[in-house]
Parts: sequence; structure tokens; C-alpha cells
Amino acid sequence: MMRAIEISEFGGPEVLKVGERPVPVPGAGEVLIAVKAAGVNRPDVLQRQGRYPPPPGASDLLGLEVAGTVAQLGPGVTAWHEGDEVCALVSGGGYAEFCVAPAPQCLPKPAAVSWAQAAGAPETSFTVWSNVFQRGHLSSGDTFLVHGGSSGIGVMAIQLARAHGARVFTTVGNDAKAQACVALGAALAVNYHDQDFVAVATDATGGRGVDLVLDMVGGDYLPRNLQVLAQDGRLVMIGRQRGARAELDILAVLRKRLTLTGSTLRTRSVEEKGALAAQVYEHVWPLLESGAVTIPVHATFPLAAAADAHRAMEASQHVGKLILLVQS
Repeated sequence: MMRAIEISEFGGPEVLKVGERPVPVPGAGEVLIAVKAAGVNRPDVLQRQGRYPPPPGASDLLGLEVAGTVAQLGPGVTAWHEGDEVCALVSGGGYAEFCVAPAPQCLPKPAAVSWAQAAGAPETSFTVWSNVFQRGHLSSGDTFLVHGGSSGIGVMAIQLARAHGARVFTTVGNDAKAQACVALGAALAVNYHDQDFVAVATDATGGRGVDLVLDMVGGDYLPRNLQVLAQDGRLVMIGRQRGARAELDILAVLRKRLTLTGSTLRTRSVEEKGALAAQVYEHVWPLLESGAVTIPVHATFPLAAAADAHRAMEASQHVGKLILLVQS
């Protein structure tokens, strides 16, 4: 048996309870990971609230990224060995002492990072590489705006874009977050409570606008994102914190020849995620190993305090990742 965090009913953080489950058995092409740390992400909050059900076949337990050691190999797995130190993107099950992961979605733990940092790497690096580079086609010399720059995805996007030669702008909720984002490589951090990001970014580019926007906010940010984009600009949408619906000015899209796209990660196939893992390993992992890109960990919590981690997530005062420490 193992300890795991279960949802007693949909609701606030208090519904997260420590329970016992049988240790899962890895199937064909899977590995069982003895979890040392697990990342806490915004989709976990939505699932706890009953607003983001797990995909068919996924664990009902929360947790989309883990780091630990390989405890058991499923049939047909040859790429990993028992005892290997790994981190993995999973479709659920991370808030537990053991978690099953598809072998192609595992990556070796970078030697230069802690277990807590390793647990915070998969969801952010997979998301940013997929959306900023594959879908958004970020190139050296581009001006890139990422909303929510102090989030886990935000700090990864700032650093990866900067490492690839982009000029990075971001939006944040307070001046302390702005300072943290500038320290990570942002050329401009806009406190959206005090300033209009469209006006600031447009002025900073001499009226041209930005080449790419990564938006996790949604809702009424859509028309403002279209306004801030330069000619032939790209908007990549990955969230809906301010709502899933907005009014689209088609004429603005036509006049600027804009590209609007977006994606989700959790429901993709193992083959798709495995191919993405290979890209992340090639392009992101060397930067983690060298220290050119870091995983800022704002706070860690014991597994039993998962509710406190969710309270911290919802308070939105963190810079970087919130991590559960599972096994020593």
C-alpha cells in the first residue's frame, strides 16, 4: 500500500485528504516511479474543483509531473533500469508515493538540479517547448510577450526564450514579481494593476508591437492580445483563467495577417508526448544541466500538506514552482 492524496469531494483545498491506495502496477511500456517530489500545477486546482476531469484511463489522483527513482519496469521497457533517477510527465497520479508513467514520457533527472526542481521541470518545459517554439515558431530576434511571468510556465518561458535570442516582455501582478522576472531575463515586466500592457509593449517596440504572445489568461485578454501583436504576429493560447469565451475582431486578424492557435497537453497520446520529450531532452535539458535555465522553487510542502500547497497556488503570490516532497 502507499499514501496518496485523494479528493473527498469537489471543493476547496480542504477536500484534499491523505488516503491509502494499492501501489500501481506498470503495464506494457510503463515504469513505476518511487516519487520523491511532485509538482503542483493550476490544472490540479481545476480538477479538485470538479472543472477538469482526468482523461479516460488516467489516474483519478492529482499530479501531472513527478521526480523519483524507477522502482519497477513494465513489460517491454528497455530504455530504463531499476534505480534510474528520472522525472516524468504524467496524466495523473503524481500526488502519491508511487506513480506509473509511460516510459517515453520519462527523462533523466538533470544532475545539476534538486529533486524538487526536477519535479517542477516536466510540465513547464513540455508546455513551453510545445507552444512557444513548435506552435509559436519563436526565433532569435523576436519580441515575445508571456502573460503570468512569475508562474511556473512563465519563468520557464522567459528563460528559454531569452536563451534562444528573443527579447522578452511579461505581465505580472505586483512589483516584486516584476523584479523577479527581470532577474530571470525579461527585458520588461508590466504590473497589470498599474499599467496597460498594450500601451507599454507598443511603446517599447516603437509602435511595432510584439511578434508572439503566450496567453494563459484568456477571456477579455483576447482583443488586447490582438492589439499588441505586430504584423504577422502569432498568438498561442494555453489557458482560460479569465474565461473560455471572448469576442474576436476578425478584421484585426485580417489586417495584421495574424495567426491564432493553442493547445492542451494532458490528452495527447503517449507517442506525441514521447516525441515532445525527445525535443525537450535535446533543446532544454542541456540548458538545465549548464545552469543557463533554472527551476525556481518558491516553496515545498510535505505530501500531507497538499491542501496548503493548493492554498498557496490560489493565493498567486509565488514566483516559480510549488512542490510536494513525497519520499525522502
